[in-house]
Amino acid sequence: MGTTISRSRLACLALLFALSLTLARAQKKEAALLQADKGRFSLLLEGKSIGHEEFEIAPSGAGWTARGTTSLKTEKGADTKVTGSLTLNPDGSPVAYEWTSQAEKSSGAHVRFANGIAKITLEMQGSRPFEQDLTFGAQRIAVLDNNLYHQYAVLARLYDWAKGGTQQLPVLIPQELTPGSVALESSGSRTVEGKGYEGLRVTTSDLEILLLLDAKHKLMRIEVPSAKVSVVREP
Repeated sequence: MGTTISRSRLACLALLFALSLTLARAQKKEAALLQADKGRFSLLLEGKSIGHEEFEIAPSGAGWTARGTTSLKTEKGADTKVTGSLTLNPDGSPVAYEWTSQAEKSSGAHVRFANGIAKITLEMQGSRPFEQDLTFGAQRIAVLDNNLYHQYAVLARLYDWAKGGTQQLPVLIPQELTPGSVALESSGSRTVEGKGYEGLRVTTSDLEILLLLDAKHKLMRIEVPSAKVSVVREP
């Protein structure tokens, strides 16, 4: 009887060890998905500066926060400032998002994500708050808001580089209250202005965007050829 109990305990210990090892590997993979980053992007239209964005992506509690503020000049010469703050789970799925825009009129919104649904409360100067729910077929949704380019740094981390190929993700553009999808595909090595990058092509229904990343898949540059727009990380 003693030998049987001993072996049984040994088997249980081995099983517990295997489970803890699997959990530790999963947590390590999850923790390594997102990457702390902080910097400033220059926004260029036909090679001319039209503004800049300051951003930071950092751990926050059990998850992550990606924040950015963009200042740019419109065609009329007026200054516009857009701020976004995105709270993420360790796997990159969104928890909450807030944005504000200061132009001729101030506006903003609060978005909460749960069970594949984005609950949006929009607030515009001089108007009553407007609420809308958008339903997605997945928990993992990419948030890509207007003029907040650091969010593409998060997008580059959501792409499964080991798997490769074309990968689809549902996407929300909060300032437009617009759901959609993007296709991500590695485009291999690229050289721009004498510097080497790893390329990630982002395709929407009407636009193609090229993300240029360093060896650790940190976002260094964005090119939108059809719009003649470049977003370049400052040294």
